[in-house]
Amino acid sequence: MSNGDTTSLDAWRALLMAHSAAVRAIEADVQRGGTVPLTWYDVLLELRAAGADGLRMQELSDRVVLSRTRVSRLVDEMARVGLVRKQQDGTDKRVNWASITEEGAQALRETAPVYLRSIHRHFSAYLTEEETHVLAEALLRVAQGDRAEVEWGRRRP
Repeated sequence: MSNGDTTSLDAWRALLMAHSAAVRAIEADVQRGGTVPLTWYDVLLELRAAGADGLRMQELSDRVVLSRTRVSRLVDEMARVGLVRKQQDGTDKRVNWASITEEGAQALRETAPVYLRSIHRHFSAYLTEEETHVLAEALLRVAQGDRAEVEWGRRRP
């Protein structure tokens, strides 16, 4: 294993460890705050960003960060308590749409301060402003590079 490989492996391991520790701590803070679970917050954020029309379930699944594998079940749970609306597409019965309700928007507003404080406490407090910019830029490059490869792969003949 070359020195470059070791450095890459160390960086990868550090990323996974930091992600795991920060997400667990943020989840605990959000739970103690008596707000919606962090995975629900993730879904609500994406639905709010999508606007009144909402998102197709597949689009929502592609966008959420924390709960990709169980989005359908999460949306069903959230619909039962009135935070989201799930409905079948009028023209294509195989497609379901999800949109945020006013109750969901309110839950998002109530959770946001706890979430933002917790991100600072468990993540950004350990970084300088410059490190934060470098890290954000580098990780976005990785995320977009992977997304571009996946999208390119889907378009290949």
